[in-house]
Amino acid sequence: MCGIVGLFLKDKALEPKLGEMLTAMLITMTDRGPDSAGIAIYGTETKGRAKMTVQSDTPDTAFVGLDKALTKVVGGTVKMTVKSTHAVLDIPEGTAPTVRAALAGIDASIRVMSRGSSLEIYKEVGLPKDVAERFGIAKMSGTHGIGHTRMATESAVTTMGAHPYNTGDDQCLVHNGSLSNHNNLRRTLRREGILIETENDTEVGAAYITWQMQNGATLGEALTSSLDDLDGFFTFVVGTKDGLGVVRDPIACKPAVMAETDQYVAFGSEYRALVNLPGIENARVWEPEPATVYFWNHDTSPTSSEKAA
Repeated sequence: MCGIVGLFLKDKALEPKLGEMLTAMLITMTDRGPDSAGIAIYGTETKGRAKMTVQSDTPDTAFVGLDKALTKVVGGTVKMTVKSTHAVLDIPEGTAPTVRAALAGIDASIRVMSRGSSLEIYKEVGLPKDVAERFGIAKMSGTHGIGHTRMATESAVTTMGAHPYNTGDDQCLVHNGSLSNHNNLRRTLRREGILIETENDTEVGAAYITWQMQNGATLGEALTSSLDDLDGFFTFVVGTKDGLGVVRDPIACKPAVMAETDQYVAFGSEYRALVNLPGIENARVWEPEPATVYFWNHDTSPTSSEKAA
């Protein structure tokens, strides 16, 4: 049992409150998973620059001089903002592979949480309230985001075992359920060159979506393919640079509820995660159907949803 939330904003006036709203939604889901928590925020991007969020259990030493060391490696300025055990690296666009390789040489204990032009992921062991406070999530702005509070069933309670998982640029996934064919699929995806760092089944789900999209699928097409290729019980909420997607397996035994207004689309494992959103009393509220893909995209239609059976 885990708790999932997601929020896709249509109304730009709400963007400064994204972190605050997501945090409140996730805290409401605390009793569904007290082991660890994480939130992904899609915020501002800067032309010619990219972001990489990293984590260390010893930030007081691991992050000292890290920006300067990486600047020498990539041949362009690297800026760093430290937030507790995480740091956001502002790097030249296109240098993420070089930076990742350099980090392994500088300090192998530094872990990459996310990469992309707008995505930042913060996750740690602990309750949602404590994790959100540690990183100041409530003060963050953005266009959309997803969150997860975990009750561990498939792997150890660690930072790397927490959701969301980022396996492609500006793409991340949270999951409630259990995949039964993740071991075989992990081997297949690794042979295809997809980086998978843990034994967690959720990371395999995220990597599968990345693989599909790298081979030309849209988010909706990738989620539709997952219904045939992934075995087990799952509710996925996926974030990309421009959109948010939701899919439940054909049995759909994991709870889920959605709400849509002219201002936002929201997802929660339970309705109580949504009750304090603005205008919720006038929202269209529904339970996502089994084996059905829902996705919203800022580029194609910022005021409506698309559904594919």
